[in-house]
Amino acid sequence: MAEASEEAAAVPRLVLQSILTCPECGHRETEVMPTDSCQYFYDCKGCGALLKLAAGDCCVFCSYGRVACPPVQLHGKGCC
Repeated sequence: MAEASEEAAAVPRLVLQSILTCPECGHRETEVMPTDSCQYFYDCKGCGALLKLAAGDCCVFCSYGRVACPPVQLHGKGCC
């Protein structure tokens, strides 16, 4: 039984929501991040700007979110 609890402790807890902040207007929106793909674009709900990932980032959550995307949370930057 101790082995199961050790395995559970070794698995990191993923955060699946992040607050995206638009660099154009400052609007903030809480969004659920996909766990099986990277999201390259996001339409700001404040001003309608199309957000694209910044150079060196894998997705808009890594560029404009408070929390990195699930793959980066699990494996670190550069995993995608």
